[in-house]
Amino acid sequence: MKVLLLEDEYPAAERLQRLLHQAAPEAQVLTVLDSVTAAVAWLAANPAPDAILADIQLADGLSLEVFDRAVVSSPVIFTTAYDAYAIRAFKANSIDYLLKPIKLADLQAAFAKLRQWGTPAASNPDPTQRLERLLDSLPRPAQPFKTRFLVRSGEQLLPLPTEQVAWFQSRHEVTTLVATDGRRFVVDYTLEQLEQLLNPQQFFRLNRQFLAHLQAVQRLHPHFNGKLKLDLSPAPTDEVMVSREKAGAFKNWLEG
Repeated sequence: MKVLLLEDEYPAAERLQRLLHQAAPEAQVLTVLDSVTAAVAWLAANPAPDAILADIQLADGLSLEVFDRAVVSSPVIFTTAYDAYAIRAFKANSIDYLLKPIKLADLQAAFAKLRQWGTPAASNPDPTQRLERLLDSLPRPAQPFKTRFLVRSGEQLLPLPTEQVAWFQSRHEVTTLVATDGRRFVVDYTLEQLEQLLNPQQFFRLNRQFLAHLQAVQRLHPHFNGKLKLDLSPAPTDEVMVSREKAGAFKNWLEG
């Protein structure tokens, strides 16, 4: 079974491939692509894979755009942190919609559905039944988005609402939370974990080091080679850049 993987975060792609090896040992990952543009080009130049595993948010937009721009006959398993795109995913040969963090049991169940895809009953089901099955199987987050952090200040522990978080920075495997008033706290989360815990309408992963709140973004400056340079408030000591591949998705997020 040949599988195409669409994922723009290297740690997430590595973890998914490890889970895939356990859930479907017969699966062979052909390649990992991190953008809509790369996926459209690859599909145009290569035979259709047996399956596609696709994150919703790619470096330059939503993976759903791939299915608008390319003819895709392969069944798709979406792996995403967002449950808001299930209806649109239904139109893209979706056989399952798994919410991150992906669990082995969920991936095994998705591949069980995939193995039935080629049977007469499963390959062309009634659209209404297919939509109902997709919605019925849609996993729900165990809890709502995180609303506060318990941070240490001296000998005290303080509850800090997420509305008072400006940005997070990961450096030397240490994650620092910077509050809107400039206070800094070390938190026991990676940026990958924070992406799953925080409301994606309010927080955006700018690059490998920074994840910022919407209100912390003050100005955007066009930079060399299509990149964006950002002014955050409070201002970090390090330069904050958004890659050319992520610039489009970032602008769309800012516009809401």
